[in-house]
Amino acid sequence: MKPNVVRLMLASALIVASLCGCVVAPAEPAGVVTYSAPPPVRYEAVGVAPTPGYFWVGGAWFWEGGRYAWHPGYWQAPRPGYHWVPHEWHSSGHAWHMSPGHWARG
Repeated sequence: MKPNVVRLMLASALIVASLCGCVVAPAEPAGVVTYSAPPPVRYEAVGVAPTPGYFWVGGAWFWEGGRYAWHPGYWQAPRPGYHWVPHEWHSSGHAWHMSPGHWARG
């Protein structure tokens, strides 16, 4: 191959490699807003924790694809210095806002 062709191929490969690292992802929404109330919380049978000290994070309704979808509960390991704040839906006028569950310090 001619040296110019090799340089062009090398430069092209470097440009493609550098652009692969440039991924733009949308920011996580702070909360979800919908205009229909969530269904009642489902009853979940909670068994025995898999390890002592684990706690149960109850299931919750999430807004997905234009409808409510139930996410079942699960066992969670504790995080020292934090407590779990559960998922919460609250109404404001005609809208419903969802605050996702999260860890809070203290």
